[in-house]
Amino acid sequence: MAAKQSRGSWVASANQADTIFPIENLPFGAYRLTAGGDGRVRLGVAIGDQILDLRRLHGISATLNVPAALANVLDALAGETLNAFMGLPASARAAFREFLSSLLGPDSSAREQLAGCLVPQADVQMQLPCMVRDYTDFYASIHHATAVGKMMRPDNPLLPNYKWVPIGYHGRASTVVVSGTPVRRPSGQVRAADAETPSVGPSKRLDYELEMGIFIAEGNEMGEPIPMADADRHFFGLCLLNDWSARDMQGWEYQPLGPFLAKSFATSISPWIVTREALEPFRRPWVRAAEDPQPLAYLDSPALREGGTYDIQLELLLQTKAMRERGEAPVLLSRSNFKDAAYWSASQLITHHASNGCALNPGDLLGTGTMSGPTPGEAGSMLELSVGGKQPITLPSGEKRSFLEDGDTVVIRAVCETAGAVRIGFGECVGTVVAAKG
Repeated sequence: MAAKQSRGSWVASANQADTIFPIENLPFGAYRLTAGGDGRVRLGVAIGDQILDLRRLHGISATLNVPAALANVLDALAGETLNAFMGLPASARAAFREFLSSLLGPDSSAREQLAGCLVPQADVQMQLPCMVRDYTDFYASIHHATAVGKMMRPDNPLLPNYKWVPIGYHGRASTVVVSGTPVRRPSGQVRAADAETPSVGPSKRLDYELEMGIFIAEGNEMGEPIPMADADRHFFGLCLLNDWSARDMQGWEYQPLGPFLAKSFATSISPWIVTREALEPFRRPWVRAAEDPQPLAYLDSPALREGGTYDIQLELLLQTKAMRERGEAPVLLSRSNFKDAAYWSASQLITHHASNGCALNPGDLLGTGTMSGPTPGEAGSMLELSVGGKQPITLPSGEKRSFLEDGDTVVIRAVCETAGAVRIGFGECVGTVVAAKG
């Protein structure tokens, strides 16, 4: 079965074969003009190589025959963050998506009016799409958990709870940054294997983690769990996420309460949020191996089994400082797929997070944890690729890496591409390591 042909848009670049932002995608983000303008952050929707400015759309809404039911939706999108829009009922958000699709479609009668609402993506600096209210990072890839566990416990890599309960920790929302933001190498306390006392200094084992980020839409009241049947209503969309990790600091501090300073110095996300509605054609059945424990009832549902995961192709690339100076493009280090990597689904993570009555809010961010697949070439961290630093990888340039060095740029990319659907993408999540302070 061939790939489905896009229904097209009057925005010409959205119809190009290589676009990741066709009319079937319409991801949301925030931006600031790099020249001119009023300097304010504005909300927008990616369409081809353009951005539909939602504040400008709000300004001309009186001429567009906007359905009365969508007036408050446009009001919510006239600000600087997506939080108010995220918090609207799922039905209102879906109706607005349909309205946008009609405005941008090939037969739109508003083409001339909307032309003035378009801004070239090349002329903007992307911003965080919403105020990240809170951030939790999970550990949802069994392949990553097993690979890392073998380094510490060769005979028993997975702890007894892993196949029963989604494991997570509370991260720092204050250091979630948008793609392109430099990442400063952290300093902290470590203890070498042959040392009696710890020392303080820049991390020598800085790593990346290829993850996806789940944004929360409607929240829940404190004390009110979110059942699996309602999880999609609270799921706004996905972005790419890099949970930078100082492995030497992590190894010393994580016992017994888990990650802290080794993880809280930076978390990079891609600027565009691909909505749950845009991901619908890429749903796939969620399957738990017969020999593994099946999820407890509160983490199971017919909808999960029928289409609880997504076919998302992930790539991790690296460009060293020397490569950049020579004009060489980033090189591919690993490739995996969300449907193969995620042991726990997005809906399960949302439901489990709220199962004790924890209140989630619009704009909360849940990291999936490193999305490693079952083979070595699908490893989502350098810790795995270099086997804990014992087997450095050799790049095509001849340079070797056990962990990241200053000047290294990490790039995460992802697309959804399958027969019978229009290809869509997420853009890039990029971060360059800069030297530690002092």
